[in-house]
Amino acid sequence: MVSVTKYDLTGCSAFCRSCQRATMTSQPLRLAEEYGPSPGESELAVNPFDGLPFSSRYYELLKQRQALPIWAARFTFLEQLESNPTGVVLVSGEPGSGKSTQIPQWCAEFALARGFQKGQVTVTQPYPLAARSLALRVADEMDLTLGHEVGYSIPQEDCTGPNTLLRFCWDRLLLQEVASTRGTGAWGVLVLDEAQERSVASDSLQGLLQDARLEKLPGDLRVVVVTDPALEPKLRAFWGNPPIVHIPREPGERPSPIYWDTIPPDRVEAACQAVLELCRKEAPGDVLVFLPSEEEISLCCESLSREVKSLLLQGLPPQVLPLHPDCGQAVQAVYEDMDARKVVVTHWLADFSFSLPSIQHVIDSGLELRSVYNPRIRAEFQVLRPISKCQAEARRLRARGFPPGSCLCLYPKSFLELEAPPLPQPRVCEENLSSLVLLLKRRQIAEPGECHFLDQPAPEALMQALEDLDYLAALDDDGDLSDLGVILSEFPLAPELAKALLASCEFDCVDEMLTLAAMLTAAPGFTRPPLSAEEAALRRALEHMDGDHSSLIQVYEAFIQSGADEAWCQARGLNWAALCQAHKLRGELLELMQRIELPLSLPAFGSEQNRRDLQKALVSGYFLKVARDTDGTGNYLLLTHKHVAQLSSYCCYRSRRAPARPPPWVLYHNFTISKDNCLSIVSEIQPQMLVELAPPYFLSNLPPSESRDLLNQLREGMADSTAGSKSSSAQEFRDPCVLQ
Repeated sequence: MVSVTKYDLTGCSAFCRSCQRATMTSQPLRLAEEYGPSPGESELAVNPFDGLPFSSRYYELLKQRQALPIWAARFTFLEQLESNPTGVVLVSGEPGSGKSTQIPQWCAEFALARGFQKGQVTVTQPYPLAARSLALRVADEMDLTLGHEVGYSIPQEDCTGPNTLLRFCWDRLLLQEVASTRGTGAWGVLVLDEAQERSVASDSLQGLLQDARLEKLPGDLRVVVVTDPALEPKLRAFWGNPPIVHIPREPGERPSPIYWDTIPPDRVEAACQAVLELCRKEAPGDVLVFLPSEEEISLCCESLSREVKSLLLQGLPPQVLPLHPDCGQAVQAVYEDMDARKVVVTHWLADFSFSLPSIQHVIDSGLELRSVYNPRIRAEFQVLRPISKCQAEARRLRARGFPPGSCLCLYPKSFLELEAPPLPQPRVCEENLSSLVLLLKRRQIAEPGECHFLDQPAPEALMQALEDLDYLAALDDDGDLSDLGVILSEFPLAPELAKALLASCEFDCVDEMLTLAAMLTAAPGFTRPPLSAEEAALRRALEHMDGDHSSLIQVYEAFIQSGADEAWCQARGLNWAALCQAHKLRGELLELMQRIELPLSLPAFGSEQNRRDLQKALVSGYFLKVARDTDGTGNYLLLTHKHVAQLSSYCCYRSRRAPARPPPWVLYHNFTISKDNCLSIVSEIQPQMLVELAPPYFLSNLPPSESRDLLNQLREGMADSTAGSKSSSAQEFRDPCVLQ
């Protein structure tokens, strides 16, 4: 049998499985495990999903699958999936037991046995990277071509086809599909994986299913909720005591954690030294390092990459690999077989997802850096906090193996016992809920507070979300979605950004707002200080006099003109992967606007008229995020509350050489409360635009301040001017009549 590369979707080889599929006769469904791995039998065994003979690779992976702890529960799971009258099955097992790879395959077998009559199998993941990685692995284990029978859907990347039976999907993308008129009713089995991650989308999907409000879904939909044992009691109570499939614990010894006496003052340095010590001992197995933030991950990788080159080792020096959301497709290097030891540096992303069988050593900082949204002041807090006991146990279990590895905890044992919560914090209690409420309203759920959640969000968070949507004109007088709100819910953007994009249709700056919307969603811009004077000069050349928003457009245009060159990005300290993602997202947004027949406009970036139009479009969506310099020194008082903030160090107004007075009124994209309260992505606006474009009842509800008084004076002056203009026009109209 000719070997075929399964992951190359750009062309068709001489013996492509998808091309041969049409010529094969239909085969009766027989599970592949019924066939033994002997050469004689493997020539007869036929894959029931595509009708082609199994490859030798399939049998190699089958042996690995059968050695997983979950394999002992295979028959029990399929029996519950078939016979359970409630349609809900819980699966509870420890990280690394094989849940995320085997459960989807068994659900696909179940759907195939029912003759494709009940739709496809959709598996949700809390992170896009996890959805892509699992699709690659499962397609390999099932001996199928990725993008055909097995596929995945993540932002800006839909690797599925008309014959896709098993689809891995980012949970937030699936929630968007559920809320819209598209994409509902296409599932026979819905698998909600990694429920213990407590993502907003996963909790919301469970609430919607529990409330039985998805009227377009088939009545015999099977729901499989996969979780860690720590969350099992809560899920059992939430779903009304459904059947639970327990995965047996893996036999053998488990690593006993080694605790430090005190918390090190420099976590990155302590982690690096621990990795180097393991390398010097040449203990077998790969290393997994947990640090709180992406910034510390980058620092650790840079330091280790320098240090490991000086080690005197028998083999190749270790390969240091980062693992976080901005890694993009480079995450696949984490799974590749290497002759050298791998040192994977990550954070909370790998607490439950991304199981790596080769890991035998774990170094855990015991901390995570999270953004927590405060609805009262519409701001995010950067919170450095202990991980939960559930996360700590999951990290420790990453080091199990034969023989068991080691787990070094960079904190004393009492640290987690005294300060750590038992479970991860539910994200629905920590994020801005405006997007979620918009989607719930799309499903005609009048009162979002009445929806079932595993943990109910704070009432003030829901009220703030409803108030913001009302200011954006997304709600009508009855509190339902307005026509504008329906259109806003179609966009995979924050509501205020979607409103600015729609406003650009009125102000003839659609081309520029498409670029800006993509950049604000995908690309973080400059994420670190320049490393040299040359790099600083190259960055300043990309800055625009109108502020950070126009600078982002200028960065994107220059990136496209460079031919999306990665070296060009590196020379300027730009994130090449994020800019590529922005390019894809821009195309997706343009296609969406064309599909719903919104008017477009020609590019005019740089003209004076376009400059004013772009400001008006931004103010139309971001009038809630405006600040005023109170004393001329860059101390900005936020309009919606009394907090004072500074411009971010990456703001173009801060990096200009010539001394200049900070702009008196600015519009910002984010306000983060940290050691220095920062406004990020800032541009100057004229207060007259705010009076003209913000809803009058928003201005009336502002807290008392000098800024509010100034805006009211402007509003009165503009009203008098308008009245005078109307009177003059009327007089001019009457005078000719008198003369006649």
